[in-house]
Amino acid sequence: MVRLPPPLRGRVGVRGMPHDEVSGIQRRHAKRLRCEMTRAETLLWRYLKADRLAGLAFRRQTPMGHYIADFVAHSCKLIVELDGESHNFEERIWHDERRDQWFASRGYRVLRFTNDDVMNNLEGVVLSIVEAAEQVAPLSLTLPRKGGGNPSSDAPLTNGESGASNGDEEA
Repeated sequence: MVRLPPPLRGRVGVRGMPHDEVSGIQRRHAKRLRCEMTRAETLLWRYLKADRLAGLAFRRQTPMGHYIADFVAHSCKLIVELDGESHNFEERIWHDERRDQWFASRGYRVLRFTNDDVMNNLEGVVLSIVEAAEQVAPLSLTLPRKGGGNPSSDAPLTNGESGASNGDEEA
């Protein structure tokens, strides 16, 4: 008699529905992006991971169709994109607009911030994300507080600083 392994644990997509098929190439690309996050992505992820932000379950570098969303909360259909300097070129802007339209056609709202926004005004970015999520469904607001709720340390956030010194600063 052959014993089958127990079913996999975890989420099976939104509300129990299976997720869209994603190619192996797309899945490997997303995994690589998760390993090579920018400083701004890493800093914002500290606030979004583990349901820390208003209880929202965000995923990072998530394949969706032919695209990979930087951060997505499926429960409120919110996508957060961080743009670096390469997004200032006309062709890149056109591509981003087309991508945002594709997400919107599936009911997702896209918030775009620059890496500089995150590095210089992290609290403002976090507040904007919570406000956008609350427009879809009221949340019990659990924002990180200055001096007490910073995921990486108890130091207050000022001028976009994380309050942590974990050795990953750029030289």
